[in-house]
Order: sequence, then structure tokens, then C-alpha cells
Amino acid sequence: MNHFCPAYPAPRKTRTGIWKFFFSARRSWLDSLYERSYRMQMGEVHLPGVDLYMVNDPAVVKRVLQEESADFPKSALLGDALRPLLGDSVFTTNGATWQRQRDMMGPAFAQARLQVAFPVMKDATDAMLARLDGLPDGAEHDIEVEMTFVTADIIFRTIFSKPLEGVDAHRVFDAFARFQALAPKLMLPAMYGVRWLVWPWDVWRSRRAAREIRGLLEALIRPRYEAHVRDGEGQDVLAPADILAAFMAARDPESGQPFSFDELVDQVAMLFLAGHETSASALTWACYLLAEAPEVQSRVQAEVAAQLQGRSVEQSDLKPMALTWNVFRETLRLFPPVGFMVRESAQTCPMRDKTVPQGASILISPWLIQRHRQWWQEPDAFNPDRYDDEATRASLRQAYLPFGAGPRVCIGAAFALQEAVLILSSLVGRYRLAAVPGHVPQPVGRLTIRSANGVRLTLHRRAVA
Repeated sequence: MNHFCPAYPAPRKTRTGIWKFFFSARRSWLDSLYERSYRMQMGEVHLPGVDLYMVNDPAVVKRVLQEESADFPKSALLGDALRPLLGDSVFTTNGATWQRQRDMMGPAFAQARLQVAFPVMKDATDAMLARLDGLPDGAEHDIEVEMTFVTADIIFRTIFSKPLEGVDAHRVFDAFARFQALAPKLMLPAMYGVRWLVWPWDVWRSRRAAREIRGLLEALIRPRYEAHVRDGEGQDVLAPADILAAFMAARDPESGQPFSFDELVDQVAMLFLAGHETSASALTWACYLLAEAPEVQSRVQAEVAAQLQGRSVEQSDLKPMALTWNVFRETLRLFPPVGFMVRESAQTCPMRDKTVPQGASILISPWLIQRHRQWWQEPDAFNPDRYDDEATRASLRQAYLPFGAGPRVCIGAAFALQEAVLILSSLVGRYRLAAVPGHVPQPVGRLTIRSANGVRLTLHRRAVA
């Protein structure tokens, strides 16, 4: 069977010089890759002031992310660019501070919380369908816009127990869009050791957007926080059982202290950014892949129809829809939202046949590992059926990490998977997604992997049985 292979930036034949390498990556780090990047076990690049080591060897990846994770803390290269918005959140911290935050936030994402979150997800998904129903049938639409909004709406409702509507909510959404557009312009020069190439104008605009977002979030959080402090934990039985409530109730397991107000703002800002940007990226690509693989889409629609039998979806309906899950798993393989992770070597150490100096940056790229020519059959093809193949299980164990791995694995992975299957099953159950002739999305690696020219599809209402 011929499987659809989505377009992506053609890798260069050979590695370029240092400065050409950097300037090619300014638009998108995907543009700096070359053919050997998809076959090598480990490579290195040395730029002024920074040593970069790209690791594709599963054994070394496991060592860095899991077995010796304390010796390879999260690099400050990316965190510094995001700190004006995220502060000292669980995304930017290391060591004991990170562990404390992680322990306190964990209960908010426990499996039982998914049952609390599901009705909120469904309400936001129903609102998405109502918006799409308002479009002319078969009209061309940039699905990336809708996926960004619905995932932002879900995380907003999950944090604050209110939909993403009203002037202030839309100001938060718009300011996040500005901040995300500027983030790569600040992160890439830092990553390549040439911070002096950052335009002061971009720094100022990014910090202004961060201040605006934090100010709006503070206005939403403060009344709830002050009521919580005034009334005491557990006194208000009418308080919403949302993530903000869970964060306010969280206690340091050692000291018994709660999050301060500023820490709450840090964690909520991180959650809003990560909680909608990564899901929006993956869901956009999933819609595109289904539109370009109509046979797979038809099977998903049949699976949804057979499971629901014409009734509204419930949480218990999601797990049995195996093909829908596999479509999203395959999307995460081909288009992992976070295309690379950066760790720092805390000390000089051997790594394969190289000596990695203290302070060097270790780059682990799910984009490369999940398309690696050695680890995957048909690595560039969209084939959700591969997950039913025994030969794929070894690849899944050693070369599949869309949510990271080890202690810093994404805390919201189960939340994101439930959200994705709900949205995809609802979309495909209601519409036939079709590609727009001549439109080929162009993946770019920025804060997440997005399309430089949008993802345009047509949506056709299915006949109601």
C-alpha cells in the first residue's frame, strides 16, 4: 500500500559552514539539517561560545533523559528567552526547585482529574463545532487557526472554569500569539551562542507581550487567590474544581507551604502556553494528514460512528477508538510539537566516541529520532497501522519520545491525548476533511513545529444518519 508522505524541508546533501549553518536556522532550525542528520548516532557543531552535540543514539538519549538526568539538567538557553513570561516555572527550573514544583503540581494532572476535565473539554469542543457549523459548507479554512483557538479555550476553561471569551480573555490569547512569534528570534541566537544578533526591538516587544499576559493572568488569579487565603483551604464548597483550585491547594510535601501568588502566576502562564501551543500544533498536522489520506479518514469516521451509534461522546468512548489514537500517535511521530530538547552537561564526560566538555549543550530531537532511517520503516510515511505491527514495538520503546522521557516527561501528556482523541473524533464524525489542491503546508521549526503558510482545508458536513 502506498502511504502519504507529507512534505518537509529537504535536507541538505552535506553539512554547511558554521555561519551558513546559523543563518539557515534563523528562519527555522529544520532548514539547518542535512541528510546525515537522519542517519547519524551523534554529531557536533562548535560555534563561538557554545558547543552543541546532537544525539540520536537511543542508549545515549536514555542516559541523558532518564538514567543520569541529574547530570544533564535542562539548559538555560531556551528558558532565558521564555523567563519574562514563565518566570521560575516548572518549565525553566532545575534541581530541588523543579522537584518541589513537580511534586506540588502532580495531583492536578493525576488520572482521576481527567474525569473532571472531560466535560470541560467537551464543552469547548462543542463550541468549536458550532463555530465551524457557521461556515459555508465546503469553504476553505485555515484549520490551524481553529485548532489554536479550541486548545486555548480548553486550557483556559480547565484552569479558570470559564470559556475563552470576553475582551480580557481575547487579549490574553492575542498577546500569547505575539509572544510565541517572537520567541524563536530570541531563542535561536542564544542557542547558537550569538546573542548579539538579537534585535533590541524584538526583546522589547517580547517583554511587553509577557508583561501584558502576566498582568491579565494576575487579574484573573488574584480574586480567587485572595478568597482562598481569606476563607481557608476547603472552606468554600462552591469553589470550582479546576486546575487553579488544585494549584492553590497544593502543598510542598516537605515544608507544607503553598505556592506564593507569583509562583501561581508562573505556573499558570507556563500551563497556558504549553497546554495549548503543543496540542494546537499536533492537532493541526493530524487534520492535514487525515485530509491527505482519505482512506484512513474514512476508517476513522466508521470507527467513530460504530462506537457512538449516533449519541454524544462520553469519556468511556475514547479508549476503544484505537485507530483514532493511532492516527494521533503517528502525527506525534511525524510532527512532534517540541522538535528538540536541550540539556546541559554538568561535567566533562565521555559520550560514545567523543568527550563532551562541561557546559556543552546536548540536543535531543524527537523530529530526527522519530524519522531516523535506522529505527523506523518508511520513516517519512503517514501510516497509523504501523502501531499494530510487532516490528514497530522496538521502535516505540527506543525511538519515540514526543512527550520527552524520564523525570521531566510532559506532566500533561495524558491530558493532551484525551483532548486530541476527543477533538479528532468529533471533527471527523461531523465533517469530511479535504485537502486544498495546490496547497502544501511548509513545516518550520520555531517554538513548536508549525506551518509557515498555514494549513488550508475544506470541511464538508456529513449526512446525518
